[in-house]
Amino acid sequence: MLLELEGVEARYGPVQALHGVSLQVAEGEVAAVLGGNGAGKTTTLRAISNTVRRSGEIRFAGESLGRKGPEATARLGIAHVPEGRGTFAELTVQENLRLGAYTRRGAAKEDLRRVCSYFTWIERRRDQQAGTLSGGEQQMLALARAFMQRPRLLLLDEPSLGLAPLVVSEIFRIIKELNEQEGLTVLVVEQNANIALQAADRAYVLEAGKVALSGASADLREHESVRRSYLGY
Repeated sequence: MLLELEGVEARYGPVQALHGVSLQVAEGEVAAVLGGNGAGKTTTLRAISNTVRRSGEIRFAGESLGRKGPEATARLGIAHVPEGRGTFAELTVQENLRLGAYTRRGAAKEDLRRVCSYFTWIERRRDQQAGTLSGGEQQMLALARAFMQRPRLLLLDEPSLGLAPLVVSEIFRIIKELNEQEGLTVLVVEQNANIALQAADRAYVLEAGKVALSGASADLREHESVRRSYLGY
């Protein structure tokens, strides 16, 4: 297993958001975390990046993350794309991409070419100010910037949020392509359960900060409570 969480708890001040979450992500797979608003999905990713008060054990490639903060986890090979995209609006597309490689030395034109082979529109828009991109393009730029880090594990928080279905399909197509061609391991938090279960190998359903269900995505698609609560049939 590349990523392991055991009995992870997290809180915001006096409010406890996670209650003993345990999950695993194998190297080279796509795993999804599903659940409604307030279920603890985003907090789970923040616990991995240590941007929320947490306890319990989190291991990456067999090494305990302990109290390692966002920069330290980035250097280990974990890239986190938070909800809301977080592009630097005043910088150009290319400048945003260069910032993605800040934890690495020697990032060069080869890295940009590699990213552009997956995000083909970037090459012709590299000098455009990021804040003038569409919402879908900004989400893709955030994903591309994370990929500049050459991570082993990509944490994605609600990549479909506020985007048109065609754009969402394109984003998940690229995620799957990065997984299959680059061996990139992905943990995605997503409210769109249908597309997440199609893309993922395994999935976890969170309810009130606890893992309520887990298993192969194909099995969860057939689970009655998942169908009724998240798939709408």
